[in-house]
Amino acid sequence: MFSRLVKYTKGDNYQDLDANQGERIDMDITDPAMREFAGLTPTGSSSGEFSHVGDGGVLDMHQRRGTGSTIEPSEETYTIQQAIDNIGFGKFQIKLSILTGFAWMADAMEMMILAILSPALHCEWQLESWQQALITTIVFCGMFCSSSFWGSVCDKYGRRSELILCSVFTCYFGILSAFSPTFIWMLILRGLVGFGIGGAPQSVTLYAEFLPSSSRARCVVLVEIFWAIGACFEVLLALVVMPTLGWKWLLGLSAMPLLLFSLCCFWLPESARYDMCRGQADKAIATLERIAKENGKPMPLGKLVEPSTKATNRGSIKDLFLPELRKTTLLLWVIWFVSAFSYYGIVLMTTELFQISDGCHGSETGSEIKAKAPCFLKCNGLDTGDYIDLTWTTFAEFPGLFVTVIVIEKFGRKFTMAMEFFVFTVFVLFSNICTSRPVLTFFLFVARAFISGAFQAAYVYTPEVYPTSMRAIGLGCCSAMARVGAIITPFVAQVLLRSSSYTAISTYGVIALVATGVCLLLPIETKGREMKDTTHEVHDAPAR
Repeated sequence: MFSRLVKYTKGDNYQDLDANQGERIDMDITDPAMREFAGLTPTGSSSGEFSHVGDGGVLDMHQRRGTGSTIEPSEETYTIQQAIDNIGFGKFQIKLSILTGFAWMADAMEMMILAILSPALHCEWQLESWQQALITTIVFCGMFCSSSFWGSVCDKYGRRSELILCSVFTCYFGILSAFSPTFIWMLILRGLVGFGIGGAPQSVTLYAEFLPSSSRARCVVLVEIFWAIGACFEVLLALVVMPTLGWKWLLGLSAMPLLLFSLCCFWLPESARYDMCRGQADKAIATLERIAKENGKPMPLGKLVEPSTKATNRGSIKDLFLPELRKTTLLLWVIWFVSAFSYYGIVLMTTELFQISDGCHGSETGSEIKAKAPCFLKCNGLDTGDYIDLTWTTFAEFPGLFVTVIVIEKFGRKFTMAMEFFVFTVFVLFSNICTSRPVLTFFLFVARAFISGAFQAAYVYTPEVYPTSMRAIGLGCCSAMARVGAIITPFVAQVLLRSSSYTAISTYGVIALVATGVCLLLPIETKGREMKDTTHEVHDAPAR
């Protein structure tokens, strides 16, 4: 409103505070607004006398004024992230890590069961191969349809409420699918399970918002270990349950961890960042005080600073395409698409490569298979050896996660994703080499390890780059793009591979190479950067 600042002295003169300006602007001190701007307050007398700012300087516009002529000194302020960094990593974050990891375990079990359920139903219901594939595809379709929905719920009604709702939803339909009488009912109920699973990534949103900047990336990556643990546990559960109780019991038991997680969610506080963005500062302070008490650390001194009120209306997809975020959003969509396309592709492609009868990818020739097969009409489900092989394959994710933990804090998020996509490209293309089964298994093992690491690095970067007001919807839309990749990949890893293994394998190599370049084009590096609350802060943040 004013281009100049002045300091009043006794009398009719004033002193210009901006010595670099060449002109003065007269200010009418009889105007109430001018008196307020100049720091003059009524003394309460009828003569209209005013107190004034002395020679100590101009009144800070952020200082709080008391009654009468008393002016309180300026008050220290702090942000949510500064408070969390000051409190540090402690008991609260350890409990939150376990709870978030438990959510990933439960969802990994629901995903891993897809590799076990289809062969079982193929034998019992005499399903065609396309029907088997449809059971898997329908889950990803449900996840795709719900990802942005759960993100909107998370941004509008809170992270905690969304996690409880989606967990109960997934558990209910997971148990109900165990009673599916027909193939159609199985598709409907598993599709609804997929719809619920689409909200699981929001646990990362809540988790990241409670972590100190120095340990955020390491913690988010390490909690993904629970995904691999959940997948391994599901295979071991199937090894015990399937031979005696069958797939119905496996479906029911696999959904129970989600029920336990839902009950544990009532311990969770709402995100302090979310409360601040909704104008509920008291709740945010109460949450921070709770964390400080559990960690045995003091709260920072001063007043909690609220973000811009404009942020409270955010939480829609169109906000992801604001000028300061448009490029980041589009590049992240490519990264998430390729991550899921490649990750689920390598999982499906592993068993397919061992089954194709070209005698080149660790498999036998067609004539050798015919000589051994006594009857092609016999339906064989997964046996103990198959479950053991599935377990070993899942262990490939552990080294990838450990590499990601080491590299991501030292070299940054962008470089980590680019490096891991590139290593995946190299080793998946090596799978085109005509070699023995042990060597091929090694190539696939390394490829799966690094694509798993790249996927987890994307989970670290995405919540960090979006501001609080749209963090959940941003992660939700990225998750939706990942589901598109997961829906498409079976047609490459299974259908195309059976007609041309070299074309299918090369497809994964080329698309991952494209993702390598896309990672390097990201405009913002979030390593060592505070999580932002508004798009204005994102815009002002320098690219690295």
